[in-house]
Amino acid sequence: MKGQEWYQADDVAEEYDDKRFSKGGQLIDRREKQAVLEAIMPVEDRNILEIACGTGRFTVMLAEQGADVVGLDISAAMLQQGRTKAQRADLAGTLEFLRGDAGRLPFPDDHFDTVIAMRFFHLADDPEAFLREMRRVSRDQIVFDTFNRFSARSVYNWALPMGSRLYSKSEVSELLAKANLTLVDVEDDFLVPYGLYRSIPNGLASPIRTVDTAIGGNAVTDHFASVSYWNTRLR
Repeated sequence: MKGQEWYQADDVAEEYDDKRFSKGGQLIDRREKQAVLEAIMPVEDRNILEIACGTGRFTVMLAEQGADVVGLDISAAMLQQGRTKAQRADLAGTLEFLRGDAGRLPFPDDHFDTVIAMRFFHLADDPEAFLREMRRVSRDQIVFDTFNRFSARSVYNWALPMGSRLYSKSEVSELLAKANLTLVDVEDDFLVPYGLYRSIPNGLASPIRTVDTAIGGNAVTDHFASVSYWNTRLR
């Protein structure tokens, strides 16, 4: 997986949330959490695995909603940030963080109701193998996001620290078919790239987001959206 060493650095982990989800990045954080909750609801009492959980943004949120959650990540530094969040939220009984490899998940078959992977597939060297492994440990649902090939992200993707794998809709559909998954729903969003939102104050980002959502949401503009949120079920 791309970026393994980069994400394991202590300074990267400590600054991760502030760099990506402060200022206008708060809008990204809220939208991603909304997408996850809408796909999984009702969350209460579901047994959920989050792959590449990082600093625990979704893991902690799902535990707060009443789920029994395991967050898995390869970075000890990122996991420590997640554990700190969980301690602050007093969630010790419903949440566990484990260090592990997404390519060889340390769980038996059909172990979780739902498996999610956000901000992960753009780093995957072998997305088909990762998706098969996610399917193996899930008995019901898989939720993930992808960055899209025909979006504004493709213009600056080369300049990112580790690049990103960008996907077309047809490529993801092929991955789902190979993994024997059925698409329940896909939502496309963010015509304006993430990088702009993260670089400007929330007061400026909010009106841009209003225009973005007003223009988006139809067959033409969705084709150029930066990100897609995929909700799938096992066949």
